This record gives sequence, structure tokens and C-alpha cells, in this order.
Amino acid sequence: MPEVELSAGPIQYEDTGGSGPVIVFLHGLAMDGRQWRHVVPNLQGDYRCVLPTLPLGAHRNPMRPDADLSLHGHARIIAELLERLDLRDATLCFIDWGGAQPMIAQGLTDRVARFVLCACEAFDNYPPGIPGRMAALSAKIPGGLRIMRRTLLIRPLRQLPFTFGTMSKRGVPDELMRDWLGPLARADIRRDLAKYAGNARQARAASLAATEKLPTFDRPVLVIWATEDRLMPREHGRRLAGIFPQGRLVEIDDSYTLITEDQPALLTRHIREFLADTQAGTEAKIVDGT
Repeated sequence: MPEVELSAGPIQYEDTGGSGPVIVFLHGLAMDGRQWRHVVPNLQGDYRCVLPTLPLGAHRNPMRPDADLSLHGHARIIAELLERLDLRDATLCFIDWGGAQPMIAQGLTDRVARFVLCACEAFDNYPPGIPGRMAALSAKIPGGLRIMRRTLLIRPLRQLPFTFGTMSKRGVPDELMRDWLGPLARADIRRDLAKYAGNARQARAASLAATEKLPTFDRPVLVIWATEDRLMPREHGRRLAGIFPQGRLVEIDDSYTLITEDQPALLTRHIREFLADTQAGTEAKIVDGT
């Protein structure tokens, strides 16, 4: 997997290549780009898909000891990645993790053409639900992240409501979950995750403050929410779509938070339609000269 050296440290990424419009897929806590493994194959023929592995616990190489891995620090990592890879007019797709808000709040969207926000943290829902609070607690107590890792490796425990049971109706395959959790066996990777997850109180305040800046993002935003989501309140999806000048909402049935696991084909269709629609609108403006 290629790697780029950023101010915070090395970031690995997958890149399908090609000359099509760029889509950058961002993942959630203790996951990587394979969270989008059911979506990317149906888009990469027409789009260049870039999938970075952020330092959220499933990354293989530790960040620098002094790296800022707070919510705002991660937003800067994404912005620097776009710059270093020279990605322009990119569509950024988030799921579960609410990294778009701090990017907007810090004015880090010069290279962003549009956002797709799938069932993600928003407003005061940070960290989200009991699983989010458990992750934050695990990051703060000695040995907590080791216990969290061991718990999630055991399928019956992983399916409990306070761990991963409310994330997906279908569940994540055991082999993939083991691979995601593998790096957390290392102390330096746990250190990185603890910087982010253990900063929940400050991150919640930052997320709330960022909400005030969301109306300043005047480009297209697609908000996709699961109607049965147990972690991300349904009204948050509607409110989030309404706060953006060019926001639109799609609600998907028969899914929890990880729509990429529960309804990937439907998710892919909505992303493709959104991209085609907004790209056509941009081209029309150029032709009309408006």
C-alpha cells in the first residue's frame, strides 16, 4: 500500500487510479478503507477512489509522538493529504465518524467539491451512544484499549449492544474484524488511538462549535441516514441536511449505522446519482457562463 509522509506522520492509502473525478472515502474508529469494500468496486470504473487509513486504531504505522490527533488534528491530516496527493474538486465520503464538520470549521475545504455524510456523528452526539462512550472510557483507563480489543475479537461479545451489536445488522466478518484490531496489540498504536478517543469531552465541544460554521459550506452535501440507526438519531440526519445551503437527505431502511455493511448496493446507487446530478449541474453552469 502506498504511503505519504505528513506532518503528523505516515499515512497509508489505497488509490484505484484513473482520470475520473476523485472520491476520498473516510472510515470510522478502529477501521480502515475496507469499510467501503462493497461500494468502491462499483464506482472505480468511473471515478478515482482514494482510501486513506487514518490514525484511528487500525493503522499499521504509528504517528509521531507529538502529533495532534484530536478531532481538529484529524481534519488537518485529511486536508494535508489532499494537498500532498494534489487531489482537487474531491468528493469526501464519511461514515460513522464526523470529520467533515471540523474541516469546514477550520476552512480546510478548498480542495473539496462536495461531501457525502453517511450516518455520522453530529451536533451533541459525540461520542455516539454507549459504544462511543465505552471507547472513550477505554482510552482513558490504564489497559482499557487492550481490554476493548480482546472483547471485540470475541464474536458473541462483539454482538452485544454496548460494543458492536448496534453498529450493523449484518455484522462485520470475523477475519476483517481481526485484521482491523490487529494493530491495537501494539502500544504505539494504542497511544495514537487514546489521543483521539480519550479526548472526547474536548472533541464534543469542538463538534458543537463547528456546527455554527456548517452553513458556510455552500457546495453540494448529500446526507444519507439509516432509519433504524440506534447510534445516530434520525432527526440528526434531517437537521444536518437542512443546515447546508445545498444539502439533501436520503433515508435508507433496514440498516444500522454501517450502511456500507447493511445496504451497500443502495448506498452506492445514491452516491452515484448524487455525483452525476451535481457534476451535471456544474457543467451546465460552465456552459451557460453563469
